[in-house]
Amino acid sequence: MLHYKIYSQHHEEWVVLVHGAGGSSTIWYKQIRAYRKNFNVLVVDLRGHGACRIENSPSTYTLDLVSQDILEVLDALNIKKAHFVGVSLGTMLIRQLAETNPERFHTMILAGAVIRITPRLHFLLGLANMFKKLIPFMWLYKLFAWILMPKKTHKTSRSLFVQEAKKIKHREFLRWLTLTGGIAKYLVKINEKDTNIPTLYIMGEEDYVFLEPVKRIVKEHQSSKLVILKDSGHVCNVDQAAQFNEVSLQFLTTH
Repeated sequence: MLHYKIYSQHHEEWVVLVHGAGGSSTIWYKQIRAYRKNFNVLVVDLRGHGACRIENSPSTYTLDLVSQDILEVLDALNIKKAHFVGVSLGTMLIRQLAETNPERFHTMILAGAVIRITPRLHFLLGLANMFKKLIPFMWLYKLFAWILMPKKTHKTSRSLFVQEAKKIKHREFLRWLTLTGGIAKYLVKINEKDTNIPTLYIMGEEDYVFLEPVKRIVKEHQSSKLVILKDSGHVCNVDQAAQFNEVSLQFLTTH
């Protein structure tokens, strides 16, 4: 089972926080204190990330496998329904859970949402797969960090990403990289649908890789809304934590 932590158990509703690839539950350190005032908070470390070590993992991962890991924790804790908040790759896992288990959702908040494998991202992933066995994988992580979070205002989130990535073993890096290889068409397929689950996208104004596809999808889905944070990049919950907490809590407490 995934490694997890619980903060507060005195409220009626739960918020589940799901980090992205190369990160860990520590990415939410600026949200936990704010959220626990109104909700029980559950944070998880995905396979091979943070403090999570799962023996006998398959050589390749799928969206269904790694999203069901999250559901296994909820079942163990007898959490029937929750609000889900994710960032980056974590938004893909939450969207997969919404596809397979919509009854478990109150709402979902998708920050730095990855809803398309854009041409720029496709190029980056192609480079990573081409050189994954030739160069140290931390070089690839650092390259991704600089491309996704290039500005001075992204320095904290970029440094946090790289620091957490150092804890990941090479074989785990390869498993997660393989997951991204065949999901482009699938992402288009599931994200074309309106889940009818109240959904808030929170994106950084400087999230140059992922913002435009989100703008388009929100126009098509009545259940979705978008908030764009100024002076913020891909990991907007770190770049502009106070604004992120304000808009996300307003959404959570009114749904």
